[in-house]
Amino acid sequence: MLIRSKAPLRLGLAGGGSDVAPYCDLYGGAVLNATINLSSYCTIETLNNGEVLFEAHDRQETFRASCEAAYAYDGLLDLHKGVYNRVVREFNNGQPLSLRVSTYSDAPAGSGLGSSSTMVVAILTAYAELLRLPLGEYDVAHLAFEIERQDIGLRGGAQDQYAATFGGVNFMEFLDQTRVIVNPLRVKQWILSELEASTVLYYTGVSRSSDKIIAQQIESFKSGEGKSVEAVHQLKADASAMKEALLRGNIRRFGEILGSSWQAKRHLADQISNPQIEEVMSVALDAGAWSGKVSGAGGGGFIVFIVDPVDRVNLVRVLNTLDGNVVPFQFEPHGASAWNVPT
Repeated sequence: MLIRSKAPLRLGLAGGGSDVAPYCDLYGGAVLNATINLSSYCTIETLNNGEVLFEAHDRQETFRASCEAAYAYDGLLDLHKGVYNRVVREFNNGQPLSLRVSTYSDAPAGSGLGSSSTMVVAILTAYAELLRLPLGEYDVAHLAFEIERQDIGLRGGAQDQYAATFGGVNFMEFLDQTRVIVNPLRVKQWILSELEASTVLYYTGVSRSSDKIIAQQIESFKSGEGKSVEAVHQLKADASAMKEALLRGNIRRFGEILGSSWQAKRHLADQISNPQIEEVMSVALDAGAWSGKVSGAGGGGFIVFIVDPVDRVNLVRVLNTLDGNVVPFQFEPHGASAWNVPT
């Protein structure tokens, strides 16, 4: 049997950081994000040789072993192992599965588009199709969160798993890190088209470990150092304000909020920005961008710029003279999906 799946990556627009414990457990969080037509992909092929084979083609990593009920986490394809371990334990009566799991992503790990969580959702969605698991969207997203954050122990928020599962433009409310309400926004098509024409996505060429940045953010929050708590309060408020601007089609106001959110976000951890990011921001603003914000935890990855569509071509031309590159995209309305391929 051959199963394939895909799940969309997301742009973090506002509120990122308020979905991370302990903040959301104490104050609640709110995030605005939108999925795009860059995805993570998974193929599962059942085997009968008593082996398990995990492959990440984009990372050029391979794990092969005899069938077992669980595999230890050692830094080699832990996302693949995490999903396998949980599925076997919870949905296959602890009985090992002989299969080949192959994956790749349109964006590298550490890109700020939620690639790790999206990959977990893609793999889990493929298993759900393979085993005919009765899992709804909330079930898949919550299970992906538990696998990544609790089973494997990777630090981070909860928005990425829900964005990849549901797809589209969503305003998410976090009552705490395990109770999430996803509000799909009914954004008029002309507004989405205008936002798409006004958005430039720039890849810095630098991948970074979001785990380390988020760990610093959590420690800063717990210790009460700096302006971290006030900054997250502002980020959460920005998510609501940006949602209103988007629904009203006020893209200029949307861009203003994006810019102010970036300024607040820089207070969360000293690794969020760096000289390279600051230089790119300065060059982009000089080239006509209204504002910019690093997507995800910061430190590198992708930067989202908002610009008047008339000035878009000039901004793209200037950004492409720097070390990174502009990546074309469109908004993606659909979430994770899987299908059976006849063999």
